[in-house]
Amino acid sequence: MRRQRRKVSACGAERARTTGRTASVLIIDTVSHISMLAAMATSAGHPGRVNEDFVGAVPGAVVLLDGAGIPGAESLCRHGVAWYTHRLGGTLLGRLSRGGAQSLVSVLADAIDQVAGEHRSTCDLADPSSPQATVALLRVDSERADYLMLADSHLLLGATTGECPKVVTDVREVAVRRECTARLEGLEAGSRDHQVALDACKQEFRSRRNQPGGYWIAKDDPQAAEEAVTGAVPLAGLTDVALLSNGVTRLVDPYGLATWSTLLDRCRTDGPGAVLEELRRHEADISEPSDDATVAYSTLRQVPTPV
Repeated sequence: MRRQRRKVSACGAERARTTGRTASVLIIDTVSHISMLAAMATSAGHPGRVNEDFVGAVPGAVVLLDGAGIPGAESLCRHGVAWYTHRLGGTLLGRLSRGGAQSLVSVLADAIDQVAGEHRSTCDLADPSSPQATVALLRVDSERADYLMLADSHLLLGATTGECPKVVTDVREVAVRRECTARLEGLEAGSRDHQVALDACKQEFRSRRNQPGGYWIAKDDPQAAEEAVTGAVPLAGLTDVALLSNGVTRLVDPYGLATWSTLLDRCRTDGPGAVLEELRRHEADISEPSDDATVAYSTLRQVPTPV
């Protein structure tokens, strides 16, 4: 049997990326008999700056990446962070669209290696500040949903029982950041001592990237995929899912405007675009600098097998 494939067009993705509006696509996989309605919204954090997030879907799979924009990285890679996330995201979608039994870890490792090979000869990929991205992958078949999380994006898994959603993330990046910033406690912001400690904190944080005892992120080393948080849940107990970049999870922490349950409910009732609008309104009210923010929300259901 042939697998039917539909995905958001490039122009549709661009409109969503620049305006924060929601793009939706209905995907039916005739091999696993899964219907997936994917609604995606993304919003750039800074006017006039390119959005470094990426989101997309193919039959049975969703990809969300959050690019790490590091000042000064332009001298290390002439392509930039947005190029990296979109190249890696597109590569992941292409590999996931082929189906097969390859693990998500292998899919990510191969994609990281492929994209690194495309600019290794022109860019300084060994530098800790060269382009990189968090990764959230979801793949479903007729029996289960597999996920992979690398760095601090979040996955919410809605249950048919009506219980609170299962929350999946990779806590290591946040933990390392907390350890590094501990040296700032008690120092007056703006003082010389604070600035010296802040510079040392940034250096330590970058030095622990993709290192044992540190945290892992998609960059140039395929080995990072082996360190991802992975798992699977039975499809029979799953109603819907949401993938969230850390620009969106601010609604839960630190803003306290939502819980994981109410955030997933808002995606269900009003869609990802409304979630981003609430986020931006609050940030404007408190004069808080914004980050790129992206939501991918999908409902899942079995399609009857033709007789």
